[in-house]
Amino acid sequence: MTEQQGRLQNRIAVVTGASRGIGRAVAERFAAEGATVVAIGRTKGALEELDDAIAATGGPSPVLVPLDLRDFDALDRLGGSLFDRYQKVDILVGNAGALGQLGPMSHIPPDTWQEVMDINVTANFRLIRSLDLLLRQSDAGRAIFTTSGVARTPFAYFGAYAASKAALEHMVKVWAAELNKTNIRANLLDPGVVRTSMRAHAFPGEDPNQHPEPAAITERFVELAEPACTHHGEVVHV
Repeated sequence: MTEQQGRLQNRIAVVTGASRGIGRAVAERFAAEGATVVAIGRTKGALEELDDAIAATGGPSPVLVPLDLRDFDALDRLGGSLFDRYQKVDILVGNAGALGQLGPMSHIPPDTWQEVMDINVTANFRLIRSLDLLLRQSDAGRAIFTTSGVARTPFAYFGAYAASKAALEHMVKVWAAELNKTNIRANLLDPGVVRTSMRAHAFPGEDPNQHPEPAAITERFVELAEPACTHHGEVVHV
Protein backbone atom coordinates (compact mmCIF):
# COMPACT_ATOMS: atom_id res chain seq x y z
CA MET A 1 0.00 0.00 0.00
CA THR A 2 1.02 3.58 -0.52
CA GLU A 3 1.19 6.06 2.37
CA GLN A 4 -2.27 7.28 1.43
CA GLN A 5 -4.94 4.99 2.83
CA GLY A 6 -7.20 3.21 0.41
CA ARG A 7 -10.93 3.78 0.23
CA LEU A 8 -11.65 0.33 1.70
CA GLN A 9 -8.96 0.39 4.36
CA ASN A 10 -9.43 -2.34 7.00
CA ARG A 11 -12.70 -3.58 5.46
CA ILE A 12 -13.40 -7.34 5.28
CA ALA A 13 -14.71 -8.19 1.80
CA VAL A 14 -16.09 -11.55 0.64
CA VAL A 15 -15.84 -11.93 -3.15
CA THR A 16 -17.19 -14.95 -5.05
CA GLY A 17 -15.85 -15.94 -8.45
CA ALA A 18 -12.56 -14.38 -7.38
CA SER A 19 -10.33 -16.72 -9.36
CA ARG A 20 -10.92 -15.09 -12.76
CA GLY A 21 -12.69 -12.41 -14.76
CA ILE A 22 -14.63 -9.69 -13.00
CA GLY A 23 -14.32 -11.36 -9.60
CA ARG A 24 -10.54 -11.47 -9.76
CA ALA A 25 -10.33 -7.87 -10.93
CA VAL A 26 -12.59 -6.77 -8.07
CA ALA A 27 -10.57 -8.76 -5.54
CA GLU A 28 -7.32 -7.16 -6.74
CA ARG A 29 -8.85 -3.66 -6.71
CA PHE A 30 -10.37 -4.09 -3.25
CA ALA A 31 -7.01 -5.27 -1.91
CA ALA A 32 -5.33 -2.27 -3.53
CA GLU A 33 -7.86 -0.09 -1.70
CA GLY A 34 -6.87 -1.68 1.62
CA ALA A 35 -9.50 -4.40 2.07
CA THR A 36 -8.78 -7.90 3.32
CA VAL A 37 -10.40 -10.05 0.65
CA VAL A 38 -11.99 -13.42 1.40
CA ALA A 39 -11.58 -14.82 -2.12
CA ILE A 40 -13.93 -17.65 -3.05
CA GLY A 41 -13.37 -19.66 -6.23
CA ARG A 42 -13.40 -23.21 -7.49
CA THR A 43 -9.79 -23.35 -8.68
CA LYS A 44 -7.12 -23.42 -5.97
CA GLY A 45 -4.28 -22.65 -8.40
CA ALA A 46 -6.05 -19.57 -9.73
CA LEU A 47 -6.69 -18.34 -6.20
CA GLU A 48 -3.00 -18.77 -5.42
CA GLU A 49 -2.19 -16.67 -8.48
CA LEU A 50 -4.53 -13.99 -7.10
CA ASP A 51 -2.66 -14.19 -3.80
CA ASP A 52 0.63 -13.64 -5.63
CA ALA A 53 -0.78 -10.68 -7.57
CA ILE A 54 -2.03 -9.00 -4.39
CA ALA A 55 1.26 -9.62 -2.62
CA ALA A 56 3.15 -8.05 -5.53
CA THR A 57 1.22 -4.81 -5.08
CA GLY A 58 1.49 -4.73 -1.31
CA GLY A 59 -2.17 -5.28 -0.49
CA PRO A 60 -3.39 -7.13 2.62
CA SER A 61 -3.01 -10.90 2.33
CA PRO A 62 -6.28 -12.42 1.12
CA VAL A 63 -8.03 -15.40 2.66
CA LEU A 64 -8.30 -18.08 -0.04
CA VAL A 65 -11.42 -20.26 0.02
CA PRO A 66 -11.42 -22.96 -2.71
CA LEU A 67 -15.10 -23.79 -2.86
CA ASP A 68 -17.80 -24.86 -5.29
CA LEU A 69 -20.77 -22.59 -4.59
CA ARG A 70 -23.09 -25.57 -4.98
CA ASP A 71 -21.69 -26.88 -1.70
CA PHE A 72 -24.42 -25.14 0.26
CA ASP A 73 -23.42 -26.70 3.58
CA ALA A 74 -19.97 -25.11 3.18
CA LEU A 75 -21.60 -21.73 2.54
CA ASP A 76 -23.58 -22.17 5.74
CA ARG A 77 -20.34 -22.83 7.63
CA LEU A 78 -18.64 -19.79 6.08
CA GLY A 79 -20.50 -17.34 8.29
CA GLY A 80 -19.40 -19.07 11.46
CA SER A 81 -15.79 -19.25 10.31
CA LEU A 82 -15.70 -15.56 9.46
CA PHE A 83 -17.34 -14.65 12.75
CA ASP A 84 -14.68 -16.57 14.65
CA ARG A 85 -11.95 -14.78 12.72
CA TYR A 86 -13.28 -11.24 12.22
CA GLN A 87 -16.61 -10.93 14.10
CA LYS A 88 -18.02 -9.10 11.07
CA VAL A 89 -18.13 -8.79 7.28
CA ASP A 90 -18.12 -5.32 5.73
CA ILE A 91 -18.61 -6.18 2.06
CA LEU A 92 -20.19 -9.07 0.15
CA VAL A 93 -19.72 -9.29 -3.61
CA GLY A 94 -21.86 -12.06 -5.11
CA ASN A 95 -20.20 -12.15 -8.49
CA ALA A 96 -19.80 -15.81 -9.50
CA GLY A 97 -22.13 -16.90 -12.26
CA ALA A 98 -22.93 -19.72 -14.65
CA LEU A 99 -24.11 -19.19 -18.22
CA GLY A 100 -25.46 -22.66 -18.83
CA GLN A 101 -26.46 -23.99 -22.24
CA LEU A 102 -27.59 -21.48 -24.84
CA GLY A 103 -30.44 -22.61 -27.04
CA PRO A 104 -34.23 -22.92 -27.18
CA MET A 105 -35.87 -23.08 -23.77
CA SER A 106 -37.37 -26.46 -24.55
CA HIS A 107 -33.91 -27.91 -25.27
CA ILE A 108 -32.27 -27.01 -21.96
CA PRO A 109 -31.45 -30.17 -19.97
CA PRO A 110 -32.98 -30.09 -16.49
CA ASP A 111 -29.61 -30.63 -14.82
CA THR A 112 -28.17 -27.62 -16.69
CA TRP A 113 -31.11 -25.49 -15.65
CA GLN A 114 -30.64 -26.55 -12.05
CA GLU A 115 -26.91 -25.81 -12.09
CA VAL A 116 -27.49 -22.26 -13.35
CA MET A 117 -30.16 -21.65 -10.71
CA ASP A 118 -27.98 -23.15 -7.98
CA ILE A 119 -25.01 -20.91 -8.75
CA ASN A 120 -26.73 -17.71 -9.81
CA VAL A 121 -29.62 -17.66 -7.35
CA THR A 122 -29.52 -20.25 -4.57
CA ALA A 123 -25.83 -19.78 -3.74
CA ASN A 124 -26.44 -16.05 -3.29
CA PHE A 125 -29.45 -16.80 -1.10
CA ARG A 126 -27.29 -19.08 1.05
CA LEU A 127 -24.62 -16.36 1.26
CA ILE A 128 -27.24 -13.83 2.37
CA ARG A 129 -28.50 -16.32 4.93
CA SER A 130 -24.97 -17.07 6.16
CA LEU A 131 -23.60 -13.52 6.22
CA ASP A 132 -26.59 -11.31 7.06
CA LEU A 133 -25.79 -11.13 10.78
CA LEU A 134 -22.11 -10.48 10.05
CA LEU A 135 -22.95 -7.61 7.71
CA ARG A 136 -25.11 -6.17 10.49
CA GLN A 137 -22.03 -6.12 12.74
CA SER A 138 -20.32 -3.73 10.31
CA ASP A 139 -20.68 0.01 10.73
CA ALA A 140 -21.56 0.11 7.01
CA GLY A 141 -22.33 -3.31 5.54
CA ARG A 142 -22.36 -3.35 1.75
CA ALA A 143 -23.66 -6.11 -0.54
CA ILE A 144 -23.19 -6.08 -4.31
CA PHE A 145 -24.51 -8.72 -6.71
CA THR A 146 -23.49 -8.89 -10.36
CA THR A 147 -26.45 -8.98 -12.73
CA SER A 148 -27.10 -8.62 -16.47
CA GLY A 149 -29.35 -6.73 -18.83
CA VAL A 150 -30.97 -10.01 -19.90
CA ALA A 151 -32.74 -10.00 -16.53
CA ARG A 152 -34.86 -7.09 -17.73
CA THR A 153 -34.88 -7.52 -21.53
CA PRO A 154 -35.89 -10.92 -22.96
CA PHE A 155 -32.99 -12.30 -25.02
CA ALA A 156 -33.71 -15.39 -27.09
CA TYR A 157 -31.75 -18.56 -26.25
CA PHE A 158 -30.49 -17.25 -22.89
CA GLY A 159 -33.40 -18.82 -20.99
CA ALA A 160 -31.73 -20.28 -17.89
CA TYR A 161 -29.25 -17.44 -17.45
CA ALA A 162 -31.88 -14.72 -17.99
CA ALA A 163 -34.38 -16.35 -15.64
CA SER A 164 -31.72 -16.76 -12.95
CA LYS A 165 -30.63 -13.14 -13.15
CA ALA A 166 -34.24 -11.93 -13.03
CA ALA A 167 -34.75 -14.04 -9.90
CA LEU A 168 -31.52 -12.71 -8.41
CA GLU A 169 -32.57 -9.11 -8.97
CA HIS A 170 -35.95 -9.59 -7.32
CA MET A 171 -34.44 -11.52 -4.42
CA VAL A 172 -31.87 -8.82 -3.69
CA LYS A 173 -34.47 -6.05 -3.92
CA VAL A 174 -36.70 -7.89 -1.43
CA TRP A 175 -33.75 -8.34 0.93
CA ALA A 176 -32.87 -4.65 0.52
CA ALA A 177 -36.42 -3.70 1.52
CA GLU A 178 -35.96 -5.76 4.67
CA LEU A 179 -32.74 -3.87 5.43
CA ASN A 180 -34.13 -0.34 5.25
CA LYS A 181 -33.63 0.32 8.96
CA THR A 182 -30.11 -1.16 9.13
CA ASN A 183 -26.63 0.04 8.18
CA ILE A 184 -26.54 -2.38 5.23
CA ARG A 185 -26.89 -1.20 1.64
CA ALA A 186 -27.62 -3.95 -0.90
CA ASN A 187 -27.49 -3.36 -4.65
CA LEU A 188 -27.10 -5.05 -8.01
CA LEU A 189 -24.45 -4.03 -10.50
CA ASP A 190 -24.90 -4.49 -14.23
CA PRO A 191 -21.38 -4.23 -15.69
CA GLY A 192 -22.54 -4.22 -19.30
CA VAL A 193 -20.37 -5.91 -21.90
CA VAL A 194 -16.97 -6.91 -20.49
CA ARG A 195 -14.13 -9.00 -21.88
CA THR A 196 -14.64 -12.25 -19.97
CA SER A 197 -14.54 -15.95 -20.79
CA MET A 198 -18.32 -16.11 -20.30
CA ARG A 199 -18.81 -13.39 -22.92
CA ALA A 200 -16.44 -15.19 -25.31
CA HIS A 201 -18.39 -18.43 -24.86
CA ALA A 202 -21.74 -16.72 -25.46
CA PHE A 203 -20.55 -14.71 -28.48
CA PRO A 204 -17.63 -16.63 -30.04
CA GLY A 205 -17.68 -14.56 -33.25
CA GLU A 206 -16.92 -11.28 -31.48
CA ASP A 207 -13.58 -9.57 -31.34
CA PRO A 208 -12.99 -9.49 -27.55
CA ASN A 209 -10.65 -6.52 -27.88
CA GLN A 210 -13.61 -4.25 -28.58
CA HIS A 211 -14.80 -4.70 -24.98
CA PRO A 212 -13.26 -3.30 -21.78
CA GLU A 213 -11.23 -5.58 -19.55
CA PRO A 214 -12.66 -6.44 -16.10
CA ALA A 215 -10.16 -4.13 -14.38
CA ALA A 216 -11.71 -1.18 -16.24
CA ILE A 217 -15.06 -1.53 -14.44
CA THR A 218 -13.91 -2.02 -10.85
CA GLU A 219 -14.41 1.62 -9.86
CA ARG A 220 -18.17 1.12 -9.71
CA PHE A 221 -17.72 -1.84 -7.34
CA VAL A 222 -15.55 0.32 -5.07
CA GLU A 223 -18.18 3.08 -5.04
CA LEU A 224 -20.88 0.62 -3.99
CA ALA A 225 -18.60 -0.95 -1.36
CA GLU A 226 -17.57 2.31 0.32
CA PRO A 227 -19.16 3.32 3.63
CA ALA A 228 -20.29 6.55 1.92
CA CYS A 229 -22.47 4.68 -0.61
CA THR A 230 -26.12 5.77 -0.51
CA HIS A 231 -27.50 3.50 -3.25
CA HIS A 232 -29.86 0.86 -1.88
CA GLY A 233 -32.09 -1.70 -3.55
CA GLU A 234 -31.05 -0.50 -7.00
CA VAL A 235 -29.71 -1.88 -10.25
CA VAL A 236 -26.63 0.26 -10.84
CA HIS A 237 -24.88 0.42 -14.22
CA VAL A 238 -21.22 0.93 -14.98
